[in-house]
Amino acid sequence: MKPLEIEKRVANLKAEVERLRSKAEPAGTPTMLWWERIAGTFANDPAYEKAMNLGRAYREALRPGESKARKR
Repeated sequence: MKPLEIEKRVANLKAEVERLRSKAEPAGTPTMLWWERIAGTFANDPAYEKAMNLGRAYREALRPGESKARKR
């Protein structure tokens, strides 16, 4: 490949990367972690509480030497 062709390809790739970056994270948008964006989404949701309790009971049932799960 000729140097001029390589330079063109690199320029095209840089432009594409910049386009994808601007699409993924608009300029000026404060960077926030995914879990910070969803924190509190399920506050006071009975279905979420039930799911958490079922998950906890399941994990506690897997622990060796424990006869029954602790109730919260």
